[in-house]
Amino acid sequence: MSEDSEIIRVRRDKLARWRASGRAYGNGFRRDALSAQLHERFAEMDKAALEQAEVQVAVAGRVMLRRVMGKASFITLQDVEGQIQCYIRKDDVGEAAYQEFDELWDLGDIVGVQGVMMRTNKGELTVQAHRIELLNKTLRPLPEKYHGLADQEIKYRQRYLDLIMNPDSREIFQLRSRVVSGIRGFFEARGFMEVETPMMQVIPGGATARPFITHHNALDLELYLRVAPELFLKRLTVGGFERVFEINRNFRNEGLSTRHNPEFTMLEFYWAYADFEDLMALTQELLSSLVTEVVGSVKIDYQGETLDFSLPAEHMTMAESLVRFVGLSPAEVEDPGKLAELLREMNLTVEPDWGLGKLQMELFEARVEDRLMQPTFITHYPAEVSPLSRRNDDNPALADRFELFIAGREIANGFSELNDPEDQAERFMHQSQQKSRGDLEAMHFDQDYITALEYGLPPTAGEGLGIDRLVMLLANAPSIRDVLFFPLMRPRDD
Repeated sequence: MSEDSEIIRVRRDKLARWRASGRAYGNGFRRDALSAQLHERFAEMDKAALEQAEVQVAVAGRVMLRRVMGKASFITLQDVEGQIQCYIRKDDVGEAAYQEFDELWDLGDIVGVQGVMMRTNKGELTVQAHRIELLNKTLRPLPEKYHGLADQEIKYRQRYLDLIMNPDSREIFQLRSRVVSGIRGFFEARGFMEVETPMMQVIPGGATARPFITHHNALDLELYLRVAPELFLKRLTVGGFERVFEINRNFRNEGLSTRHNPEFTMLEFYWAYADFEDLMALTQELLSSLVTEVVGSVKIDYQGETLDFSLPAEHMTMAESLVRFVGLSPAEVEDPGKLAELLREMNLTVEPDWGLGKLQMELFEARVEDRLMQPTFITHYPAEVSPLSRRNDDNPALADRFELFIAGREIANGFSELNDPEDQAERFMHQSQQKSRGDLEAMHFDQDYITALEYGLPPTAGEGLGIDRLVMLLANAPSIRDVLFFPLMRPRDD
């Protein structure tokens, strides 16, 4: 029998004794204070002042430390905000309660303590217990305190255990909550309305991505989990809602990496009577204010790199980035043969039907993306790789589109929306042809969306921003799995 199995057996015996008492899994204890509140409230009160005040409190949480010393003991309780020490004496709680504490309580148990605030002789803020109650008997032991939970895979697979043991992990997810809340407040303050659009779609659209497929039994209908909410949000703009946003879950049937999870969270918003230049200005304002609000500074450290959100982000076109980072001349940037040659030298696949825009995009992703450390807007993407973007007035081969890169990864993608229904239909047709040739990420032809455009989409700009990747930056997390409560993992064989 393993050591853990023996511990579980002993704890099950204790649970049986607790059940026999008739008080197991009670639900009547009520907490009136959290640990952080107590530390803040009584930070300036010394031992004598607390004794005189006789402040009564009720705390509850998980036992993380337990020191039994005859007729008096100390425990440390952990709640959602932190930890607080409790002092338990037989004379204060009664012989029966103290015996139960001594014989049945273990590390990890969830308990309630009522008592009075005090300080120990060493000055530690403490609850001196007058009443104690076991609320939940845990059967499995926590990881050993001083070694903690070091196995990264266990942290991802058993996030609840990671959250119990690692304050840094709890802080990441509290930060994530502040980020989402800050984004919502930012857009609501600027007159944007939060909306919800379908998760299951008859036709997946809004991004070039391979969708997940499911089946609706009652309708006997094949459905897709959405890859993006874009086409539905623009339908709402057609309907007259001129500023909308959605904090949404998207699903893309792609690989797993430190930057990719098949299920992820995006901010997506649409703004009528605005263009991609307006979006870039708004995005800079959002990030500057959000970073300051969440982190307390416009500068953050990310994996050894200082990222500065205070200065206007650099802007460069995709063509300019290929000149600067790849060393091409402006003429070579426009030479499909030269670009294809460079890609083949990198042992990358080049398809015979790729046009100039696709070749530029592939080279950019291979040679430029990961070198864009400071916030940088790359603009004027090829229209060939931008099937939903408005063409540039001066050069129809380009789109009024940008992507924002920070720390070598794409954070946001935005553009002036294509609102010409005939142009959009032609691009959908091209995407459908690509799909028929085996491109699993190409878009479907969405006739209803074309019909919506025929009723008139005002000049509009729209953007998607990856919340998971943004949180990675602010939390200094190297992997997207560190900022997802429950990242997708391959099932274990055992």
